[in-house]
Amino acid sequence: MSDTLTAISPRDPGAWEQVDALLRREGIRRDRNLDYTCGIFDSQWNLAATGSCFANTIRSLAVDSRRQGEGLLSQVVSHLLEIQASRGNPHVFLYTKPETARFFSGLGFYEIARAENDLVFMENRRDGFSRWCAALAEKRREGRAAAVVMNANPFTLGHLHLVERAAAEWDTVHLFVLSEEAGPIPFAIRRRLAEEGTAHLPGVVCHGSGPYIISAATFPSYFLREEDSVIRAHACLDLQLFGAIARRLELRCRFVGEEPASRVTALYNQIMARRLPKLGVQCRIIPRLERGGRPVSASDFRLAVHDGALDRALELLPESGRRFFSGPGAGAVIAAIQAEENVVHY
Repeated sequence: MSDTLTAISPRDPGAWEQVDALLRREGIRRDRNLDYTCGIFDSQWNLAATGSCFANTIRSLAVDSRRQGEGLLSQVVSHLLEIQASRGNPHVFLYTKPETARFFSGLGFYEIARAENDLVFMENRRDGFSRWCAALAEKRREGRAAAVVMNANPFTLGHLHLVERAAAEWDTVHLFVLSEEAGPIPFAIRRRLAEEGTAHLPGVVCHGSGPYIISAATFPSYFLREEDSVIRAHACLDLQLFGAIARRLELRCRFVGEEPASRVTALYNQIMARRLPKLGVQCRIIPRLERGGRPVSASDFRLAVHDGALDRALELLPESGRRFFSGPGAGAVIAAIQAEENVVHY
């Protein structure tokens, strides 16, 4: 039997129909975040195996049950690792089901954390997570320490309010800005605006989240059927990793913003409030800052920019953010926000 391993073009609807059908047969669905997909096709161009990438992760892997045991998955993974290497990504992450984690261990992947019986998060470096935590620990300071994790897309007065509340109660606040490029505002800008917006708070230490704090935007939900299961699995995985980070930085509290509008975030907060104390970390849910009877949110900022109401959007930002978005360097970012179909994230 002659097989062909090839990239699948976004403009090949027939191939994508086969990808979706194969994934469904294996009990998963196509991930919404993919930037490269390949397939192994037999001589009749029937799809036998598939796999995809998003940034430096491998995901959406499946093999036709009639062709399992032929080494097709190993071929797909090897090909995807070559693609990652060509992108300059030697450090690669993989999401898989618990029952297939052992197989990927044989391909050189190591388990970092697992979401109970739903999902395993792996990397191709034996000590990747421990080395990252060790580097993070070099920024540990004396005194009582808390943490805030945010996308800061962009850094608003609401984010500032949350960090100021934490800084008023704790000697050090480790502020993690999600590193993933999952929106119209690049990470470098989001981090810079968070650093500038908190520069008056000497106890704040700003970090990029790296690959080990996983945003909801890029969490691989394709394994899970129910939306609540997705949220719970994401929270479980995130909090396992955060627990290790908290131990290295001696964090004793995590501050999060109250979420009156998003059921997804509200459920995530409930899970954190229940699980974090078991890790020796308090969970402080802070009421959101309001303007005109509405919580200040990055979604409202992006919506106002999208609708051409920049002046209204600027009212939601601290001075550093207003300077940036009023200046000439913001043109590309504003254009990217206005080009988005959906700028309100739930």
